[in-house]
Amino acid sequence: MKSIKLGIVGAGNMATALVRGLLVSGRLSAEQVRVTDISEAQCQALRTAHAVVSEASNAALAAWANVVLVAVKPQVVPSILADLKAAYRAEQLIVSIAAGVPSDVFAQALPAGARIVRAMPNTPALVLEAATALARGTHATDADIATARGIFDAVGETVVLAESQMDAVTGLSGSGPAYVMLIAEALADGGVRMGLSRETAQALAVRTLYGSAKLLLESGEHPAALKDKVASPGGTTIAGLCALESHGVRNALIEAVTAATLRSKELGKR
Repeated sequence: MKSIKLGIVGAGNMATALVRGLLVSGRLSAEQVRVTDISEAQCQALRTAHAVVSEASNAALAAWANVVLVAVKPQVVPSILADLKAAYRAEQLIVSIAAGVPSDVFAQALPAGARIVRAMPNTPALVLEAATALARGTHATDADIATARGIFDAVGETVVLAESQMDAVTGLSGSGPAYVMLIAEALADGGVRMGLSRETAQALAVRTLYGSAKLLLESGEHPAALKDKVASPGGTTIAGLCALESHGVRNALIEAVTAATLRSKELGKR
């Protein structure tokens, strides 16, 4: 990682989380990171918080960097690619976190042989607990994947998959935090309905989700096995589970992942 000069196009929440994670973990120094963004306020926030340099243009950023991270909305990618092409060098690695944009979009716009890695992190990167999937483009090497893992491991954990699976990743872990927030809100609403204060209900709901996720990660047990340990015969939990099943919560979550995946595919075609 000592040889990396990381140029980040876009200074939004995900870029900010990555910069913070990379610097806090010591994987990169502030001198190894530069950013650009159409919002000067965003750049200023990163300069103030982390002492990184902001470049005046994407072309200048790409001319300096040997790893370029594209952290912009999908619809902005075409305009970014023109800037990257003008400054592209054969030793550069391009990493994209633009949701739904296939690596082929970059490959077709950049010079032949361009090395591209596609990544899909999620918003828990803001607290260094992201789940990130990586997929290599046609010309990306094992070393390129290792470099990308080094970057995203700073804000959580990574997996490497075929690019054909990235839309499903977007539907599950990319969009998943929003589903979890909805569940947290609904659990708290249930507590309020049953007489708890809003503050208490939310605190209990959030801690329950956090603790359950940690238990699932650290125990290595199947979710169904852990569920059965809570649901005693004729008890309160099985009554609650039956209510969830009768209202189709399981199917609703499956359909949410499916719908988000299909939308990601649609955006990629555009």
